[in-house]
Amino acid sequence: MARRSAAAAPTAAGPGTPHPLDNPALSSLTGPHAHFAERQGRILRYPVDVTPWTAHPDVPDAQDWADLAALAGPGGTISLNTLQGEPPQGWEILHRIAGVQLVDVSVVPAPDPEAVRLGPADVPEMLDLVARTRPGPFLPRTVELGTYLGIRRGGALVAMAGERLHPPGWTEISGVCTDESVRGQGLASRLVRAVAYGIRERGETPFLHTSAANTVAIRLYESLGFQLRAHPEFLSALAPATLPPAEGTPRAA
Repeated sequence: MARRSAAAAPTAAGPGTPHPLDNPALSSLTGPHAHFAERQGRILRYPVDVTPWTAHPDVPDAQDWADLAALAGPGGTISLNTLQGEPPQGWEILHRIAGVQLVDVSVVPAPDPEAVRLGPADVPEMLDLVARTRPGPFLPRTVELGTYLGIRRGGALVAMAGERLHPPGWTEISGVCTDESVRGQGLASRLVRAVAYGIRERGETPFLHTSAANTVAIRLYESLGFQLRAHPEFLSALAPATLPPAEGTPRAA
């Protein structure tokens, strides 16, 4: 499969049109993943056992924060990934993580003969591998978001990678992890290329997120042909036990 140049990657529809990756959760939940969307006003999110991603306006107003609190429930946790500004009084910030968003500009995708398709029956093993390697959020139904591939050794799952967010024309590679016993064998690279192969076969472009502090992963992804696009901040916050109703005329959804 031919290498992809930066110019070949999908772009926004035109001047002034937001890029799908500027708010990838919103692009996903109003696009290919709309069937997952739970909505309250202008707020959308995935079911809590699928993935923590929440879609919201870049600068939420008072009604949006009320809707976020309603979705979270009193004292519930919400994950914010494109927020500009600060949560209002009463919200408790649990953590902030500086992140990076990288896009495929020259990845050489390739199927892997050792990789197997993972499904719901494999979830207990997948959750166990995630608990040992901590690649980021992976929940009981995350596997429903797209194709997940794994490599087994001696019957045990030792490495995996798969698909998560799905803005139109793009698919996020996520859940990339390798058991400590097989690190250094290039399994993560092979799986990323294999997942990218399936994405590119659909005519879409891979992208991914990771922590800005995860320099080892960033170097790996750059060596595979991904390029830095943006520096999102991942924020987790605890909703207040009660939230005053938003002022003003209710907005249409």
